[in-house]
Amino acid sequence: MIKSPSGEKNINFIATAVEKVGSAVVRIDASRQVAVNLPPNLDHPLFRHFFGNQIPSDRTEEGTGSGFFLSSDGVILTNAHVVEGSKVVSVVMKNGQSYEGQVLGIDTMTDVAVVKISAENMPTIPLGTTNQLNPGQWAIAIGNPLGLDNTVTAGIISALGRSSSEVGIPDKRVRFIQTDAAINPGNSGGPLLNDRGEVIGVNTAIRANAQGLGFAIPIETAIRIAQQLQKKGKASHPYLGIQMITINEDAIKNGNIPKNLGFQISQSQGVLVVKVVPNSPAEEAGFQPGDVIFKVDNQSVATALDVQEQVDMSSIGETLEVEIDREGKPLIIKVRPQDFPSHLPAN
Repeated sequence: MIKSPSGEKNINFIATAVEKVGSAVVRIDASRQVAVNLPPNLDHPLFRHFFGNQIPSDRTEEGTGSGFFLSSDGVILTNAHVVEGSKVVSVVMKNGQSYEGQVLGIDTMTDVAVVKISAENMPTIPLGTTNQLNPGQWAIAIGNPLGLDNTVTAGIISALGRSSSEVGIPDKRVRFIQTDAAINPGNSGGPLLNDRGEVIGVNTAIRANAQGLGFAIPIETAIRIAQQLQKKGKASHPYLGIQMITINEDAIKNGNIPKNLGFQISQSQGVLVVKVVPNSPAEEAGFQPGDVIFKVDNQSVATALDVQEQVDMSSIGETLEVEIDREGKPLIIKVRPQDFPSHLPAN
């Protein structure tokens, strides 16, 4: 129990939460080899024989991040960018004890990774939910910013459902939690807690130009990906092969609908398909540019992010029903999502 200098109890909900879960937060030290690409003439054996000491060689990069135990048998959740390029990392607990950690898998599309140490009875953090989360609620971040272990910051939930493009990392497939709790380099992979000390997100996506703003991966997304990484060593991302934009009165009024699409827009609300990728599941199912999506898997969708979220929760190879409007006529398209391709065809 935390006490004041006079010996009286002096603890608030933030201190209570940290005291409860702080020992489950770890520091992760990782190193990776970075290859130096040399011009062919410099990489020639004869050139290396005479000038080998002057030719730059591969270098080792070292970095520090955070993580937290998902289970008492040593499974740790962290960010992909913290451990990317490493097979083995150093895991340091709050008490200073160090373990060798094996990287079980990483998923760059959600920035989630799983590390495992050989240990039992490790402290864990209770899992919360973002379903009832609202802007203005308390948020507590724990991590190891700038090498300062087990640093605690607090603030509020600033916004929910921030798209990856809004955050500035458009290659990710996450709807981020935004918080004003200070998140600095080294915090990546640490937990974002609610006022009950439950983890609601994984801190990530630090933007150097976004003063006072931090972002976290919702815990539901992180757990879903982590389970796949533990089972298969990789995560699957259902893919349809459509490019889409949200249409509503504001988008139309503000001129945010692209011109010269090659077709007329008959609806003022919904998710507009602007392109169908060749040889994709969407093309095979019969999607066409100009289709307006209203429901996915019987769930109403109002934005392109809503559609993406429903697709992410679908199963690869299983039929997904999508309700659309095509030139004023309602249709149901049955599509079988496939795993996200490593290379997409050029536009």
